Amino acid sequence: MTRPGNGPGAVPPWAAPPGPYDAVVLTGGRASRFGGEAKAQLRVGGRTLGERVVAAVVDADRTIVVGPAVRDVPVDLVTREEPPGGGPVAAIAAGLVGVRAPMVAVLAADMPFLDAATVRRLRSALAADRGAAVALPVDTDGRDQLLCAVWRTAALRAALAAVGGPAGVPLRSVLAAATGSVVRLTADRGGLPPWFDCDTPADLTAAREWREGSA
Repeated sequence: MTRPGNGPGAVPPWAAPPGPYDAVVLTGGRASRFGGEAKAQLRVGGRTLGERVVAAVVDADRTIVVGPAVRDVPVDLVTREEPPGGGPVAAIAAGLVGVRAPMVAVLAADMPFLDAATVRRLRSALAADRGAAVALPVDTDGRDQLLCAVWRTAALRAALAAVGGPAGVPLRSVLAAATGSVVRLTADRGGLPPWFDCDTPADLTAAREWREGSA
């Protein structure tokens, strides 16, 4: 990933020491397109999606899962949003209760190609910009990937407070309420896209084919 506007010879944003962080991994959702099977338990390349995402934050001080636990994967806390099914903003609010570090990675549990290097680049990009509230990747269509983001914890708490009750609130409204700037990192050309999420069976099939092709 590169930050838009970085010129030749510029210090890349991920060169900054990223500092300590916690991680909130969202495993909820109805998964109706998958016959009700939790997306975090779907497999790509012999591992569940939840395993892959938790492995990407193995160096976090604390890992909090919001929603069903990831089978056979130990974390520091498993909790649920209130009310259940209240959406990703409610889930983030529930996860933040267990966060202690100054930065927090907020991640969906359905990204089969997320890795520790991507999370570190986001953390370092945020650390390099003292005025930033959040760092997130932008996909090849120019869309912000809001559930593959690293926030300053205080900024996220303030944004959640600004939007009021979290149940049913659109996630983009939290980003709009952030008082700091947004660091957007564009995706590398080539390779497996770390922000890719499996929303549909077709996405899951594509992920499996890509993983097999890259093995």
